Amino acid sequence: MIQEKGTISINTENIFPIIKKFLYSDHEIFLRELVSNAVDASQKLKRLASLGHYAKETGDLKVKVSVDAAAKTLTISDNGIGMTADEIKKYINQVAFSGATEFMEKFKEAKDANEIIGRFGLGFYSAFMVAEKVEIQTLSYQDGAAPAKWTCDGSTEFEISEGSRTERGTDVILYINSESEEFLEESRISSILDKYAKFLPVSVQFGTKEESVEDGVDEEGKTKYKTVTVDNIINNTNPIWTKAPGDLKDEDYLDFYRELYPFSEEPLFWIHLNVDYPFNLTGVLYFPKLKNDFEVQKNKIKLFSRQVFITDEVKDIVPEFLLLLHGVIDSPDIPLNVSRSFLQADSNVKKINSYISRKVADKLSELFKKDRKGYEEKWSDIGLFVKYGAISDEKFYDKAKDFLLLTNTNNEHYTIEEYNAKVKDFQTDKDGNLVYLYTADAEHHHSFVQAATKKNYDVLLMNSPIDTHFIQHLEMKLNKTRMKRVDADVLDKLIEKADTEKHQLTEDEQTKLKAVFEKAINNPAMKVEIESLPAEAMPVTITMEEWMRRMKEMSKMGGGGMMGFYGSMPDNYKVAVNANHKIISKLLAADEAQQTAIAKQAFDLALLAQGMLKGADLTAFVERNVEVI
Repeated sequence: MIQEKGTISINTENIFPIIKKFLYSDHEIFLRELVSNAVDASQKLKRLASLGHYAKETGDLKVKVSVDAAAKTLTISDNGIGMTADEIKKYINQVAFSGATEFMEKFKEAKDANEIIGRFGLGFYSAFMVAEKVEIQTLSYQDGAAPAKWTCDGSTEFEISEGSRTERGTDVILYINSESEEFLEESRISSILDKYAKFLPVSVQFGTKEESVEDGVDEEGKTKYKTVTVDNIINNTNPIWTKAPGDLKDEDYLDFYRELYPFSEEPLFWIHLNVDYPFNLTGVLYFPKLKNDFEVQKNKIKLFSRQVFITDEVKDIVPEFLLLLHGVIDSPDIPLNVSRSFLQADSNVKKINSYISRKVADKLSELFKKDRKGYEEKWSDIGLFVKYGAISDEKFYDKAKDFLLLTNTNNEHYTIEEYNAKVKDFQTDKDGNLVYLYTADAEHHHSFVQAATKKNYDVLLMNSPIDTHFIQHLEMKLNKTRMKRVDADVLDKLIEKADTEKHQLTEDEQTKLKAVFEKAINNPAMKVEIESLPAEAMPVTITMEEWMRRMKEMSKMGGGGMMGFYGSMPDNYKVAVNANHKIISKLLAADEAQQTAIAKQAFDLALLAQGMLKGADLTAFVERNVEVI
């Protein structure tokens, strides 16, 4: 072979500085690119053989990665199709053929490494992020082909000469630069391969490892073992998402989950995705045990393209509420190197998004219909997920309303339709509105829940981190239905009926009673009102108006706009004094000092019932009661 020197493309003088500048933060990607290229070369040979275009033995197709710390080289080798000198000129030298000018125009302002890598044939050139020189040694599969060698030092100058490779395939040898010597550390290379190459379809070897194997039996007939050195294959070439669901058992799915997330609890169930029209998509999504942990790590879905790991930032591919799931998605329709703007605009990505949402809804519906009892038992784990989906995805809500469960304080579960039927006869107010009562904490609101139960009212438990938003959403969806927390007002005001309680106090007595309590409480944030309540109800009840409290809770969860405005406002409470309670007549007949003492005691009891009696006020309350004893 005649030695040849030349220049890469024509307008590419500035490509290498741009690669180094923009890709510096993502420079580990070079290994993914080079290993993926090696895998492609191996698969192409396999394909040629299957079509009868390569009659020789393909042998054990394998990609090898090796480090030589002394020589400061990192080598990626394959025994795939290889290249001739002419093919090197075509595929390596002519970067994107005539696309260099377009590249320069499009990417000189790029911010994201993924906007550059892999476009215009630059995957191979990512090697120059970490190498001061790159050498290719290759031998084509074609009969009579001569081995070829290509070298380049990161400038636009290259050299092609006769190579030294004697077997089919390619070696890409990187002479690592002084700034990138971390890539001569075996542990660093191992971690990158584990991240990007764990499920590549061709075996990837990195070094060797020792294994214990059977070695006959000893004199007592017991099995003997010996230690042997074997190739360290770092990948599983046939992960379960590449297999037909009918060929897999539950244990296969669980084993794969343990492989992905070794320290996680077992998943509840899973969905096997498999579609080839109008786009290609395979994968397995697992439902983890969430409980009420909304801050669960979301980057647990891994995106692959033909078994090459791309990213675990999948929020532009997967509906937001599905980010709570775990698992893998693999689609060749998503390019290996993608920018967020691409994902957001791509029609295939939007179809994938809708498809996954529909499959998840169908799976939940199937579980609910097949095994209602088992579904209810899982509700504490999946309820957060289903509610999140109902709030954030209109199409999902349309399906979910049939399997979304409401749970009451007796731990009974109802669909929305079932719950409507349960409470409509008792909990419809004088204006025809159906009122759902709820509590976020049944223990904390025990006295309020008990009061509701005595009136044959039912109380829902709404204690997940997103229930404030879910309640708001439910009110918008359900016709003439209101959601009210049991401590948002006195019970008779929460569900107002036509026949309300009356009291016998005169105007003067009401004014006097209100003044006594205002003096005893001495807090402008506590608004005193005289109410007509049942005689057996508490003498004083402290409540916060439903809407205001809801806005404040949403503000705590990061709601902006008006929610943020209300969240910054001071807390204001209503102090409902029960005019029909027997202590009221006793209070009105007492002298001024006794009136203040009685009012203060009744108010402190109301604070105690709400868990609001704290600090010095609690100490004083305890001391007063000790004296009474």
